[in-house]
Amino acid sequence: MQRAYAAVDLGAGSGRVVLGRFHDDGLELGILHRFHYGPRVSAGHERWDFEALWRGVCAGLRAASGAPPRSIGVDGWGVDYGLLDEDGELLEDPVSYRDGRTAGILDALLQRAPRNDIYARTGIQFMPINTSVQLCAQMQSKEWPQEARRLLMIPDLVHNRLCDSESGEETNASTTQLLNAGTRRWDPQLLEAVGVPADVMPPLVSPGTDLGALDPLLQRRLGLPDVRVIAPATHDTASAVIGTPLEDGWAYISSGTWSMVGLELPAPVLTAEALAANFTNEAGAFRTTRFLKNVMGLWILEGCRKAWEQRGVRLPHDEISARLAGAPPGALFIDPDDPRFLNPPDMLEAVLGYFRETCQKPVEDPLEVAKAILESLARRYAEVVRKLEALTGRTIQGIHIVGGGSQNDFLNQATADACGLPVRAGPVEAAAIGNLLVQAVADGALPDPASARSFVARAFQLRSFRPCAGMRC
Repeated sequence: MQRAYAAVDLGAGSGRVVLGRFHDDGLELGILHRFHYGPRVSAGHERWDFEALWRGVCAGLRAASGAPPRSIGVDGWGVDYGLLDEDGELLEDPVSYRDGRTAGILDALLQRAPRNDIYARTGIQFMPINTSVQLCAQMQSKEWPQEARRLLMIPDLVHNRLCDSESGEETNASTTQLLNAGTRRWDPQLLEAVGVPADVMPPLVSPGTDLGALDPLLQRRLGLPDVRVIAPATHDTASAVIGTPLEDGWAYISSGTWSMVGLELPAPVLTAEALAANFTNEAGAFRTTRFLKNVMGLWILEGCRKAWEQRGVRLPHDEISARLAGAPPGALFIDPDDPRFLNPPDMLEAVLGYFRETCQKPVEDPLEVAKAILESLARRYAEVVRKLEALTGRTIQGIHIVGGGSQNDFLNQATADACGLPVRAGPVEAAAIGNLLVQAVADGALPDPASARSFVARAFQLRSFRPCAGMRC
C-alpha cells in the first residue's frame, strides 16, 4: 500500500499543510508549509484574516503537487464561523472568539432558554466563546447581515473554497451549542432562542464524507489533478483524539492554546452532575463522544513569553522546559481558568496581578513565573481527571498527551506527578494525523479506526513519564 493524503490543520492563528504517506510499515509525515493569519481589528471587532489563511492553504497545497495526494481534508478550531451571501461569497472576515462582543451575553441567552434545557439538548459546556453566545451577540447588536444565506464553521469555509461544498461537518458543528446531542442535527428550539434563521444552517455530514472534486480552476493553479475533498473530523480536537493511540482506560489531553482534558466515550453524559461541573460532550469521529473539559492551556505561557520579549528577554519553550527539568515544586500558583487570562492586553501583568491579589510573594524571575503557570496547569489537569472519574464511574489508568504541548517534558512530568498516573506524550501533530487517518479510512486504505490508530503507534516514537511518589495533588 502506497497512498498519500493532504491535511490542512488550522490552529487559532497559525496553520500547517501536512502530507501523509501511508505504506505497509506505517505513516510518514511531511510538513509542507506553515503560515499565520491574525487576528486583527477590523470593522470594530477582532477578526481572522481569512484571505491570509486561504493564501497559506493554497501555498501549502501547491507544495504537494510533486507527489499529489488522493484527497484533501481540513480541520481547525471550533466555535468561530463565517457567513456566505447568495453568490457564495464570504460577507466579512470571521470574528474571533476572543473578541469582546460576547461580554454579558451568556446571561441574556439563559433568559431565553434554561441552562438545564440547553445542556439536556446539546451536552455542551457553557462558555462565552460558544457559537450560540457569539450569534446572540451578533443578533443583539443588530450586526447580522441581511444578505447572509449560509453559516459555515472555519474548516467548512475552507472546504467551500476548495470544492464549493456548503456542508457542515458534525464534530465542529457540536461546538456551536446548537447541535442536538441525541440526533446530531440542528436543534430548532435552540436556533429560535438564539434568533438565527434555521435555513442558514448547513446540511450536516459525518467524518469521511466525500465533499466532491477539487475545483477545476484550483486543480490547474495548484497542480493537483484528480483530487477529492474529504471531510475529516473537522474539529481539531476530534481529529487529535483519532490521531491518539489511546489505550482502554486512558484519558487524553490535547495540549496547545487550550488544553482539552477528556475521555472517548460511546455516548454523551447528560447528567445533572455533568451540567453542574460544566463538562462538555462534543461529537467525535465514528459516532463517539468526546467527554471533556476545556482548560486554558499554553496560551497563558505564550502570552508571557511575548511580554518578556517586549522587555528584552527571549525564552523559547524548549529552553523553559530544559531549565526547569528536575526543579523542586514551586510555591506559586494561578487558576488557569480565571477569566482575566482569556485575552488581557498584557498577559504577564495579568499573571503578576493574580499573584498580588492572592497574597503570594512578589516575583520577577521569568522561570519562576513559567514554573507557576506549568505546575498550575498540571494541578488543574489533575482536578479534571478526578472529576472525569466521578462523572463517568470509570477508573482512569493513564493520560495520553498530544499536540504542541506534548513537547514540554516539564509539563508532562508535572502532570504525571499531579495526577499520580503514568503519562505518555506524542505525537505532536496528532490533529493532522487524525485528519489523515479519516481520509485513509474513507478511501479504503485502512479498514477501521482501530487499524488507523495502530498505524500511529507503529509510526511515531512516544515518550513515557512515571509519577514521583508523594507528589499527587
